[in-house]
Amino acid sequence: MAFARGKHSKAISDRSGLEFPYTEMVTEWNGMLVHTSEYEEKQPQLEPKPHGADPQGLLNPRTDRTETAVPRLLPLNAFTITNASQVIKVNEPNHGRSTSDRVRFRDAQNIANITPAIINLAIGYVITKTDDNNYTFDSGNAANKTVSGGGGSAFAGPVTVVK
Repeated sequence: MAFARGKHSKAISDRSGLEFPYTEMVTEWNGMLVHTSEYEEKQPQLEPKPHGADPQGLLNPRTDRTETAVPRLLPLNAFTITNASQVIKVNEPNHGRSTSDRVRFRDAQNIANITPAIINLAIGYVITKTDDNNYTFDSGNAANKTVSGGGGSAFAGPVTVVK
């Protein structure tokens, strides 16, 4: 069945109730017949985008591990002792240590008359922090002169090292 083109027909707008030429009428998304000047597009909020599923947990996850403390290489001749003193000053840049921490030294060389066996003591030494780059410890042996030493491959670290 054929319909008339309606080139001379009039239509009533469902929105305003005004009369307009039939050929200028359009149907909105909600089914209302309106004039082209009254046409409104569908609001995007009325068709929200589909929301995907919530993320799922991983199979066999691993938590971050806590790194074990390791010995750190000290600068060249990091130990300094003054004449007739038992206190040795250690230069370890950005050491991050606190007063009362126990530190063990490894591979340190002679400092004045203090032997490597005394400096590299297996139980380590309790330190006193002086600043972010230096700390001191009591070696128990007095030096016979003021000197810096310890060699170029000395390490400072925890008393026990996990391998």
